[in-house]
Amino acid sequence: MVLQTPPQPIVTWEPLPDDYPLPDDPVENLQQPSLAAALTDALGANDRIRSEMLIGSNFGIVATVRKRIVVKAPDWFYVPQVQPVAEDVIRRSYTPNAEGAPVAIVMEFLSNEDGGELSIRSTPPYGKLHYYEQILQVPTYVTYDPYELSLEVRCLQDQHYQIQSANSDGRFWIPELQLFLGMWYGERLCQRSYWLRWWDSEGNLLLWSLEQAERERQRADQERQRADQERQRADQERQRSQILAAKLRELGIGPETLTEES
Repeated sequence: MVLQTPPQPIVTWEPLPDDYPLPDDPVENLQQPSLAAALTDALGANDRIRSEMLIGSNFGIVATVRKRIVVKAPDWFYVPQVQPVAEDVIRRSYTPNAEGAPVAIVMEFLSNEDGGELSIRSTPPYGKLHYYEQILQVPTYVTYDPYELSLEVRCLQDQHYQIQSANSDGRFWIPELQLFLGMWYGERLCQRSYWLRWWDSEGNLLLWSLEQAERERQRADQERQRADQERQRADQERQRSQILAAKLRELGIGPETLTEES
């Protein structure tokens, strides 16, 4: 018996109706919004976000599969270019191709209760991995397990995801942003944990806005200290000059004496 390959699903790109009820599922843990916010903050603080981009978290990405609307809300995603919306319009969701470019990067932070982030279920409700790989065809899919401290990056090759290898520093190259992605342990907003962070092609860490502000504060303090030291040196020079002038006057040596001798 010859096994038949299931036909590719018919996907169309139609903006979500205004009255469509979007899912309002709570996040699995408090770190998920913080992880997403930190990723975006670093890009913004380093001038790597443009007005035509769309970066979001827990935001509906829409496709119509076999005339049925499917919405998934990744924990973090990146679209390089989207069509602008009117100033009085709040974007509720994003439909690739109909509203701009395809989604370039999707990230999911795994929960300890649900394996849907790696599900390849190809029938409704579609598994997330299947949805991103076969329906949206997102070039880069990142999964991060904060419980196991496991970071995996999958890139689309020949219509299937291939797990990528980290470099010697444990970081993954993300071609869509021309940045490395990796884990970093430290504190942000009084929360000490492992974070996902960006590094540039030369291995420089992209600082968060708070870190940049702290670096600027330290630089300003150093400048003030240098200025104070210069003032102290100038004061000491003036004092030495005054003492020397006083001694010369005691000896009867002054500007007039020096002029007459010359």
